[in-house]
Amino acid sequence: MIDVKATAAAAAPRAPVPTWLVTGPRAGARETAIAALLQPGVPSAIILEGLSDGGSALVFEDSSDNTAQKLSPNVIRIAPGCLHCSGNLILRVTLNRVLRHPPAQLYISLASAEHLLQLREWLSGAPYDALLALQSDIAA
Repeated sequence: MIDVKATAAAAAPRAPVPTWLVTGPRAGARETAIAALLQPGVPSAIILEGLSDGGSALVFEDSSDNTAQKLSPNVIRIAPGCLHCSGNLILRVTLNRVLRHPPAQLYISLASAEHLLQLREWLSGAPYDALLALQSDIAA
């Protein structure tokens, strides 16, 4: 017998993930701005371009409690370099991995705002237009 509820739930499209692009002159400033917006208990993913400049506000205590680990934001650092100029390959792979188990909110921190409009345009196209709900940019 076919489980109609399970089939309908599996076929139902999921809501796009609210996504913010974060820019600023220093990694620490961008990370502090993101940390201030995180809501306890809300599953979040944060993609950071480049290395921290020390004392990151996005370092969370390791815990042996499985529940606490599930509620901690998923912080992912990717190599520095213009995400637009690199053909978006690094960001595409990272986004696809994150979106397999979509968070409630997503922050993407950019080391440079030089190609912010082009990156926003790329994220507004298929397939990400259906997966992400781009919000206003955050300037740190």
